[in-house]
Amino acid sequence: MDLKFNNSRKYISISIPSKSEAMSPHIKSVDDIKVLGINLSKFQKPVQFFICVTGLFVFYLIYGYLQELIFSVEGFKPFGWYLTLVQFGFYSVFGLVELQLTQDKRRRIPAKTYMIIAFLTVGTMGLSNTSLGYLNYPTQVIFKCCKLIPVMIGGVFIQGKRYNAADVAAAVCMSAGLIWFTLADSTVAPNFNVTGVMLISMALCADAVIGNVQEKAMKLHNGSNSEMVLYSYSIGFVYILFGLVATSGLSPAIEFCSKYPFQTYGYAFLFSLTGYFGISFVLALIKLFGALLAVTVTTGRKAMTIVLSFLFFAKPFTFQYIWSGLLVVLGIFLNVYSKNMDVMKLSQIYSFLKKKGAEGKTRTFSQTV
Repeated sequence: MDLKFNNSRKYISISIPSKSEAMSPHIKSVDDIKVLGINLSKFQKPVQFFICVTGLFVFYLIYGYLQELIFSVEGFKPFGWYLTLVQFGFYSVFGLVELQLTQDKRRRIPAKTYMIIAFLTVGTMGLSNTSLGYLNYPTQVIFKCCKLIPVMIGGVFIQGKRYNAADVAAAVCMSAGLIWFTLADSTVAPNFNVTGVMLISMALCADAVIGNVQEKAMKLHNGSNSEMVLYSYSIGFVYILFGLVATSGLSPAIEFCSKYPFQTYGYAFLFSLTGYFGISFVLALIKLFGALLAVTVTTGRKAMTIVLSFLFFAKPFTFQYIWSGLLVVLGIFLNVYSKNMDVMKLSQIYSFLKKKGAEGKTRTFSQTV
């Protein structure tokens, strides 16, 4: 934008750059959303939704499969932190490549903020990966679905928040489902360990904090996603590296992985790549259709991940998994309902379903996020 001032005439001339001219990557156009080079703005809404959902399911289902596949390698379970180190390394490279493709390469968010975000990211992903050495993969996924619980506890004790009946009911359903699922796992799983429950619980607490910190930092300093990925994961890489060196855990991990390079480094690369791509489709889904629909789709993806885990990897099964899982899903629905009560009234949903069944037509809810 060019501003021209003339003292004699006292006029201001303002010129707006055309669409062909390059704009700052931090100024995102609502009509121009690209994912993996695909310009979604060229398609109709149903096609956009199909592309986002397909990409999300494909990449995250492969992500979950590879994560469990890596830990199925005999002898790898003690090296969860090393897997996180490799994952952070790949994410840093991906973030650097994406940042180099943009025109504005400045770091906008302060280094101190990135150090805090990196620490929380290490806690979230490192503890989550390490917990798989002690828990079945479906149990870990069920815990990840219940991030609402530590968020609510922190909101009550830290910010003095008050929650409505739907939020409280959601937390109760999630807690009951978690307890039931964990008890079922401890009964049928031969390698169940309370340490895994503690690790994934701490990962949830860190995950509950990191989202708020990231969102505040990106809004306050106008940072981009690629910048956030590059600096948070590269600093986190240094944290984990120092930790592994200090605890003498680096050499044994490198020695083990050198014996199985394809099953470890090869899977870890694909695991990291699919996770990086998957989050791109999640962000696009949120921008195009709102958080409500995005939560619904990602919850369905997690349910599918649990089903595929039982199909592809041999593990004991009990119907208590199903009932406890349904309790958690009910809790997620109540949580989503509480945040969209103005547009998601039960009477309207009933009328909508009734009319849809009678007419066979498709409609969408308007939503305020």
